[in-house]
Amino acid sequence: MLRLFYSPLRRCFPGGGGGGGGGDGLLWHSELKPHASGEFSIAVAQANYSLEDQSQVFTSPSATYIGVYDGHGGPEASRFINRHLFSYLNKFVTEQGGLSVDVIKKAFSATEEDFCRLVKLSMHISPQIVSVGSCCLLGAIADNVLYVANLGDSRVVLGRRYTGSKGSSVVAERLSTDHNVADEDVRREVEALHPDDSHTVVYTRGVWRIKGIIQVSRSIGDVYLKKPDIYRDPDFQQYLNPIPLKYPVMTSEPSIIIRDLEPEDLFLIFASDGLWEQLSDEAAVDIVFKYPRAGIAKRLVRTAIQKAAKKREMRYEDIMKIEKGIRRHFHDDITVIVIFLDHQRGSSRGRFKQTVGCTTAPADIFSLNAEEVEAENSMLHSVG
Repeated sequence: MLRLFYSPLRRCFPGGGGGGGGGDGLLWHSELKPHASGEFSIAVAQANYSLEDQSQVFTSPSATYIGVYDGHGGPEASRFINRHLFSYLNKFVTEQGGLSVDVIKKAFSATEEDFCRLVKLSMHISPQIVSVGSCCLLGAIADNVLYVANLGDSRVVLGRRYTGSKGSSVVAERLSTDHNVADEDVRREVEALHPDDSHTVVYTRGVWRIKGIIQVSRSIGDVYLKKPDIYRDPDFQQYLNPIPLKYPVMTSEPSIIIRDLEPEDLFLIFASDGLWEQLSDEAAVDIVFKYPRAGIAKRLVRTAIQKAAKKREMRYEDIMKIEKGIRRHFHDDITVIVIFLDHQRGSSRGRFKQTVGCTTAPADIFSLNAEEVEAENSMLHSVG
């Protein structure tokens, strides 16, 4: 189905951005762009020293893919997913003739296996890579059907039109599952898999964590919590204290839902937990419903940062002056992609019929903006 789109799909894999505006030194956004069922808006704010959130949107006349990858322990896993997941998805779609749950599972599995192979090859040079991982949230729309697959606690929320006695409004419907042991059901699920280990999930530093380390229970990477034999490696033993591990305590098996899109379905918000730590599902949906489309993802990011600033009794302007790395003490990296669903208005817009491409957020916003400033300064000096 997507064989002809392989070359444009490759644009998803470079480390740089796929176009967009600058602005604040740690904030990036792209202008409103078309996809087969409407338009989309994307924005990212960097808080970590190295941006650990990675994201991309692939568009073609027959399908739209959305990816949000929230890394932890470093950016290596999320950047790896950004370069490989869509490629595998396209490969298996082509081989099997369309999207399916099996295709998505194969794409996730292949990405996990390749990253684990990379870890094993490089751990003797960079042993810390064994503790690098990433949440992985994937959306795919084809033939008016939505597929959502996720690992970790990035989230997709649907804005759905509701017509009641007081007129038209919008309701929020969460479509993904948060794999975070802060949730009691997830905690019980993890504990049930390890009845002989009472220390699989422990309460430490004010939150529940697997082995006292990590809150998410599913991911790409985190090899040290999936491969018990890795603890016998002397290089790893020098890097981290041994953790009693008889069996894997994390998994890369995604939760997947399939949904037929309906005329009442207005838009989808895909975001890393940096947004959801600050805004409720309902608050985010209300903002998208009430404000113009142009720049809506950026508006959500800024609202989240405003909320983070208010918690510290600071102004938005003050928090935006804080440098990367230090900013992480105030809020996480934030990625937001808003997908508007206009399928109910008729067939795909004529201007999109031949459009195939990929928008990829910058691998590092600070570096991107610093390069732009340097280029502008160089140009000014040459003119002078």
